[in-house]
Amino acid sequence: MLKQIGLVVALALSGAAMAADADFTLVNRTGYALDEVYISPTQKDHWGKDRLGRDQLLNGQGRKFKFGDTKNCVQDIKVVFADDGSEVEWEGFNLCELDKITLRYSRKTREVSADTE
Repeated sequence: MLKQIGLVVALALSGAAMAADADFTLVNRTGYALDEVYISPTQKDHWGKDRLGRDQLLNGQGRKFKFGDTKNCVQDIKVVFADDGSEVEWEGFNLCELDKITLRYSRKTREVSADTE
């Protein structure tokens, strides 16, 4: 009986560790402060709630985001810039495989890119 309980606890802890593995750090290298950040499964059109809340993510800053939706690992990210309210999207991040995403953006060319680790 004790072995079974130990196995159940070990499995539960390994599952919690796997969910935590989907947490990631988002680094803002867009050149502008971010007022809002949204994360949504790639196949959905609904963005949900702003993940920054009342905070801003200044250029050069990073923030760790908790992510537990391991059934939908591939996610898109949308940001809203603090200075002019414009929105930009990045698509197709497998958050179950990434620890860090660095967002880059050129307003002049409207080109988005990202470095991932």
